[in-house]
Amino acid sequence: MTPKMRNSPRPTDLPPALRFRDSLIKFAVAEGYRGMHGAIRITGWIAALAALMAIAVATPAIAATEKRIALVIGNSAYQNVTKLDNPRNDASLMAETLTSLGFTLIGGKAQLDLDKPAMDIAVQMFGRQVQGADVALFYYAGHGVQVAGANYLVPISANATREADVDFQMLDVNLVLRQMQGSGTRLNMVILDACRNNPFGGRGLRAADGGLAQMRAPEGTLISYATQPGNVAQDGSDGHSPYTKALAATIRLAGLDIFQTFNQVGLAVKRETGGAQQPWVSSSPIDGTFYFVPPAAAPAAPQVAVAPQPEAALPSTLRPDPDRIPLKDMALLRELSDRLYEHNFDPEPADGKGGGIRQAIAKFQEKSNMTPTGEATEGVLTRLRKLDDLKPWGSIVYGPEINKWGISWKHSSRRAAVDDARNNCGGAKCTMELSFYGSRCGAFAVSGKSWSLVQRDTLDRAKNAALDECGKTGKACRIIDAVCADGFGH
Repeated sequence: MTPKMRNSPRPTDLPPALRFRDSLIKFAVAEGYRGMHGAIRITGWIAALAALMAIAVATPAIAATEKRIALVIGNSAYQNVTKLDNPRNDASLMAETLTSLGFTLIGGKAQLDLDKPAMDIAVQMFGRQVQGADVALFYYAGHGVQVAGANYLVPISANATREADVDFQMLDVNLVLRQMQGSGTRLNMVILDACRNNPFGGRGLRAADGGLAQMRAPEGTLISYATQPGNVAQDGSDGHSPYTKALAATIRLAGLDIFQTFNQVGLAVKRETGGAQQPWVSSSPIDGTFYFVPPAAAPAAPQVAVAPQPEAALPSTLRPDPDRIPLKDMALLRELSDRLYEHNFDPEPADGKGGGIRQAIAKFQEKSNMTPTGEATEGVLTRLRKLDDLKPWGSIVYGPEINKWGISWKHSSRRAAVDDARNNCGGAKCTMELSFYGSRCGAFAVSGKSWSLVQRDTLDRAKNAALDECGKTGKACRIIDAVCADGFGH
């Protein structure tokens, strides 16, 4: 009787290359047994076996002791909204790259153009396969939207016309995170190349904002976005998005740990897009060090690409949570104040009310689906830097003490509009300000006892609202002047 071997690993516990070698050996033994009884020469088979074993063992020992599981999804062929050219290509590239790095893919390949039921099944299979794994990775390319602060991935069949549709027609990213939690994995990665414009914005789903919202990374998890939360990523014009192209190239480099990897991806995308797109990372503490490709030799120093000098005072490196890093440099704080002002969040209200810059930051954070802490951080300034310049600007100013007013329109910035209006009023004594931009309109109404400055989306509505507000004292009011930011009405 053949003795049992103690402590020998099960075939499923062996790394892929060793499982392949083990299968070849068993097959060779069986062939040899038949050969001896059938007078078949096996010399050629042994030579072939040796060659195949050499190939199997020569496969890079990237994850010799790790079980790596990945689900890769790419949606391009949307049925009811704008089709996307590159997600299929991006997902296929990532699937090929991850397979070469020792990952086992759900379904054996990239999952392309999935409807809602297919996405649900794929995520459930992923949740089962990651049980007991060391590393779990979820990659998605396609449309993604944020609704009420939550992020949703869009199947090709989605046709949402109201906010209540999203839970039934789309996939909440939090469901993916929950599949990973409690699985025993040492590291979870969620990679979202999905920060594109809301495809349902013109069809009734008004609650959705541009880009994706920032998520808190659960324990042992890293979440990577193709661009900053709330911003829109480029789809790419050469068959691949700038983000996935940089990611697939960077994770093949030996000796970069996980944070160096995503930092290098961010720098590459920033350079590729001329600063228009900067990837973002949210991470919780991660136990140990993870390499997609380990260093070539133990004594060798990790491979680190040289980063260019910062183009601005704010560091360009990716940080795990920039919303918690306070701004202390006075120049950056002044820039933050100026940018808040130019987006109509007054850091220093003229009437002395409003709590100053903290309340201005809190109002901006609330509008940006952030926690309204009121704290001046790198994350707040970075978001403000990424916002489009607002124009044209119009302004109406009034000095109650001097009984003078001024009006302006068609300016390229809020400050220019206010300065022009005050020049027509009497300077700094015209402290009351109403500034508006784009297609908005403002109106100024007075009576013997009251006054009002009001903005609305049309000139007539602004006038009517100004009269109503001014008339609350019971006195008849009249419109002194009104104008739209683009000059309509003057």
